[in-house]
Amino acid sequence: MGRRALPKIDPAVDFSGYLGFVEDLQAPFDPQALFEAPQDLEIEIGSGKGLFVLTQSGRVPERNFLGNEIAKKYCRFAAYRLAQKNRSNAKMLSGDGLRMFREFLPDQSAVAVHVYFPDPWWKEKHRRRRVMQPGFIADIQRVLKPKGVFHFWTDVEEYFEETVGLMKEHSDLSGPHDVAVRPAEHDMDYRTHFERRMRKNDHPVFRSQFWKA
Repeated sequence: MGRRALPKIDPAVDFSGYLGFVEDLQAPFDPQALFEAPQDLEIEIGSGKGLFVLTQSGRVPERNFLGNEIAKKYCRFAAYRLAQKNRSNAKMLSGDGLRMFREFLPDQSAVAVHVYFPDPWWKEKHRRRRVMQPGFIADIQRVLKPKGVFHFWTDVEEYFEETVGLMKEHSDLSGPHDVAVRPAEHDMDYRTHFERRMRKNDHPVFRSQFWKA
């Protein structure tokens, strides 16, 4: 199932205020400085076209949402959609999300971290490219506030089981805790575009949460 072409961006919409770049960040970096008001922060790595950040920033206006996507065209589109909705509590950063965590995000700066349907990198020689690696797991634990939650979803059972093992070996987060998922009520009632495709085609999705004490 290949990705559909992105809709055209209306040149009349200025989304520059919603789009930044990891390569432009400088330490020390305060992610709250990106937003109009300081609020509890949730971070998503691998936002794709930004459905999760767009939806949740509307549902939970009392929190700030920072999305990250390495593919510039998707990150630009996600920022464009946030601008269309005037979401003052949501921003996108294009670039290497692992570097963003490793070099720039402060300790205990987020109440939640989200990773949904990361690339499985099937070939053995490519597995080192998987986002769920020991270094990133350590950074997730460091960045989460006490009582913070890490959300991990994938459609690949082997990747799910490997991640559970890595989380137990390289973090003190408790889990995996089951995630209750109700039937979708409408076409936008999904966290990501990929989840929508998986569930509409009756493919299994493996979901988990890990909690910081």
